[in-house]
Amino acid sequence: MPAPALSTGSVGAKQYPPEGRSSVNRASLKQIACNADLRPAELRDFIQLADTCRALMRSAMNQLQLSARAYHRILKLSLTIADLAGSEHIQPAHLAEALQYRSRMMESG
Repeated sequence: MPAPALSTGSVGAKQYPPEGRSSVNRASLKQIACNADLRPAELRDFIQLADTCRALMRSAMNQLQLSARAYHRILKLSLTIADLAGSEHIQPAHLAEALQYRSRMMESG
């Protein structure tokens, strides 16, 4: 028996965590509809990276010679990956996945 099809509403609901659960408190950012809309100052205020994540990003910045813009884009993507995984905080695996996408984009571009 095939799995039941998901409605558009249920798929959309899975993309965004319940209010108050995300590492970014969206209640205080009413004008922000998605992680991509976060500005660098909002990222600094609301995302607290663990030491292992900071070390991973520092290493990636040096090895890949990333710009500040690329750094913030990777953080936003990592936050989205963490949200979809149901994690309250960005984990090293989320950062690694975002960096992997970045590397693939640079190779194909």
